[in-house]
Order: sequence, then C-alpha cells, then structure tokens
Amino acid sequence: MASKARTKEPTPIAPTLGGNAGEAEQPPAGSMLRMGELAEASGVSAATIKHYLREGLLPEPVKTSRNMAYYPAEFVERIRLIKQLQEERYMPLKVIKDLLDEDPERARALIELGDRLLERVAEGESERVSPAEVRHRFEIPQDALDRLAELEVLSPDENGYSPSDVRIIGAISRFRAGGYDERIGFTVYDTLRYKRALGELVSEEVDVLMERLAGEMDADRAMELIEAGVEPLNELMAAMRTKQLVAELERRRGDADGDGDA
Repeated sequence: MASKARTKEPTPIAPTLGGNAGEAEQPPAGSMLRMGELAEASGVSAATIKHYLREGLLPEPVKTSRNMAYYPAEFVERIRLIKQLQEERYMPLKVIKDLLDEDPERARALIELGDRLLERVAEGESERVSPAEVRHRFEIPQDALDRLAELEVLSPDENGYSPSDVRIIGAISRFRAGGYDERIGFTVYDTLRYKRALGELVSEEVDVLMERLAGEMDADRAMELIEAGVEPLNELMAAMRTKQLVAELERRRGDADGDGDA
C-alpha cells in the first residue's frame, strides 16, 4: 500500500534572530507592538525607549529578524512609569531600575503617595495676597521683598504672594520691629541659613516617608499618619532647636573658661 506523502509543516518564526532570506516577517502571537507603535502609545520617543533597553529598564523584545523586533503591550505602562519617576521624582535610571526590579507596584505607590502629599502640603497655597496689601500690612521695604524673591525665599507670581510667603514676610517684619535690621548687620541674606538647613532636612524627611510608607499601606492611611505628625513634628523641631542652642552656648562658655585658665 502506497504511503501518503507527508506535508511539510511551516517553520515557526523564532523569537530571536533568524528567518530565511526573503521570508516575510510576521509578528509573534499576542498583543505586540513595533517600535514606532510603542513610542506613539507611550508618548516617549524611540530613542529614549532604546536607551531604557540599553540600561536594562525593559526586558528584551521579541526579535523576528535581524532588523525587526516586537514589544509586549505591557511595555507601554512600564515606560510611562519610568518617565514619570524620572521627570517628577528626579530619580536616576539606576534607582528606577532597582525599584522596578524589586517591586513595580511599590513604584506606583510612591507616585500616588507623592501626589497626595503634594496636594496636602500645597492646599491653600493657590490663594494670593497682592503686593499692595503686603506693603500695607508689613513694614518691609520693597527692595527687601524683591531681594527675598531673587533668593527664592519668597515665590510671588503676577497675582501676589502665597500664604506661606505672607507668613515669612510677617516673621521678618517682627524681626525688624524687634531691632534685627541692617543697622546691626541683619539683612535678608540671613534667611539663606535657614533655607539651606531646611532644604536638606525636608529632602531627608520626604525620602524617609516614601521609603517607610509607600507600598506598606494604602495612600489614605499614609496621609492620615503624615497629617497626624505635622503638629508634634513642629513642636519637636522647636524644642530640639532650644536644646541645641543651650548646648552650644554652654560649650562656648566652657571653651572660654578653659582659655582663661590656660
């Protein structure tokens, strides 16, 4: 009995380099995108996506030939997340890679908590007090206000000063009323001492909050915890400043006594 001729099965497309010369390039099964489609869907340029690939932030694509690759649709959200962490959180790519390798969901929790925290801290800051009203309420020369803005201690816009700006101006006004003025060497530049110290402190505070809260609890609970800590934190800072001041003055007195005994 004559045997039937066996039909040759088509060679499947390999997920790596390959394919016979002249063979049509076919996308692999599933929801896959070409580079141009991926760039358009994610809103990130092809050059940036290729940079992410080189840095190991994205898994390798599925290659159907030497010059053709396809990317899973899931890459779209991952690329958007990388870009968001890079632009809004100023994270280096190495830090982003470590974070995504460890727990992508925690990266999303960082963004959500950061957005909620910014919303809470900025609450009411959109209100503005006009320059004329500020000059009427506080006895501070306009050139001093202008210099404080140049130093970025104040951040007025075309509509005036924010509530936190007004509190700063009020505090400086009370300093000046008490005799802390240019006649004895006190100027607006003295505010830079506190701006530098607080800048470092706030940066560390935000790092600690994100590290310990993001991904460990939902954003609502994290915000409740943060809000509950605002008043005691302010009291803690004031008390520790007083304690540090006493310790510094005692140290200096001790140094002076030691010099007198020598």
